[in-house]
Amino acid sequence: MTVVLVAHGSADPRAAVRTRALARRVGALPAYLDHAGPRPGEVLFALSRAGHRSAVLVPLLFTAAYHGRVDIPAALATARSAGLDLDVAVADVLGPVDGVVPPELLDALGARLGRSFDGLVLAAAGTRDAAARETVSLVATALGDRFGVPCVAAYATSADPTPGSAVALLRAAGCARVAVSAYFLAPGRLYTTAAAASRAAGAVAVAEPLGAEPALARLVRRRATEALLVPA
Repeated sequence: MTVVLVAHGSADPRAAVRTRALARRVGALPAYLDHAGPRPGEVLFALSRAGHRSAVLVPLLFTAAYHGRVDIPAALATARSAGLDLDVAVADVLGPVDGVVPPELLDALGARLGRSFDGLVLAAAGTRDAAARETVSLVATALGDRFGVPCVAAYATSADPTPGSAVALLRAAGCARVAVSAYFLAPGRLYTTAAAASRAAGAVAVAEPLGAEPALARLVRRRATEALLVPA
């Protein structure tokens, strides 16, 4: 099984470093929709030229918003129209699918957190897609349940509340030690914005992005395997 991880990409070079680290951990090839290279089509054509007959694209995305619903299928369609001769399966995103929060995702988020907090904010990049935001809220609820504390979903852009506002909301509700869980794969402008706003609002800790966290790697492998089990 040849696995290709498809990340959004970022102008921040640290993002590509984290993506490559995750790819190495799962024995996959990285590709990017924007900024860094190579693009998914380039990787797929290289695999075809090398004699591979099939591949699995795993979106390194936490919601099925625009990039997952439009960009990845469009990249694959463009490659096919250009003559790609390769069987390609596309896996589900890393976030909730059909209302189910992956336990590996909760494991990965939890591993980045300490233990001394009585309130949590799940800080995500943000999207205007209401259905996608609902899946972020599902993860926030599940993460709060896991630790037995209230957890609020927040967004660095495109939606409210912002991470800083969410921290302030929990503090006003009586939480003395609010920590922030990073619903990000890698550092970049939006993560930096979310982290700074959270600390300014009084967060006692801001977790690092998930990167090559072992539990996230397990989820990537499972998504790839599940994609192969779906009838063509």
